[in-house]
Amino acid sequence: MAGAKRVAARQDAWICFADECGQTLRAHKATTWAPKGVTPIVKVTAKGTVRVSVAGLCCYRPGHRSRLIYRTLLYRGRKGEPKGFREPDLIRLLDAAHQQLQAPIVLVWDRLSLHRTPAIQAAIAARPWLRVYLLPAYAPELNPAEKVWSTMKGSLANLAVRTANDLAAAVKNRLNRMQYRAGLIDAFFTGTGLSPPAPARP
Repeated sequence: MAGAKRVAARQDAWICFADECGQTLRAHKATTWAPKGVTPIVKVTAKGTVRVSVAGLCCYRPGHRSRLIYRTLLYRGRKGEPKGFREPDLIRLLDAAHQQLQAPIVLVWDRLSLHRTPAIQAAIAARPWLRVYLLPAYAPELNPAEKVWSTMKGSLANLAVRTANDLAAAVKNRLNRMQYRAGLIDAFFTGTGLSPPAPARP
């Protein structure tokens, strides 16, 4: 991580932490209010293989508002549909982030096999504005994006959505709200215990 921060400062780049997660129709359980002696019951549709996959970047740069950039992929269980993100999807997300941020990117993500395929390595090598660093093995606590997913799933607790479109809309709604709360994105970074990115050298 120290090397990533030094490179980011030298290039006046954004440090972007990336990760992926998924959400199904099975509702996340949480405590709720109910009349005394009455057990609350929430009816949900948890059948089928509907899944919303999300790939996101928590982006930080001294002197700039922190950003959350994400893409979703809806899997309805139909034949031939991709069940999750593939190399072209991740590459398009990184290109979109670069276009939006208008600066070099130092990417930090975990050691998922998808992140180390030949196609991903070739894409990284072809993009001079992109440098990549891997997190230590089994260290999700060091990735602010993990806290985005935790917050998103917590806000979906006890939500009884019944269709794929409703699920996708609910996921996007929660993530869109977070995009406007730069202080919350900062807090996700603070929660990792990592020292903040250093400002660019004059």
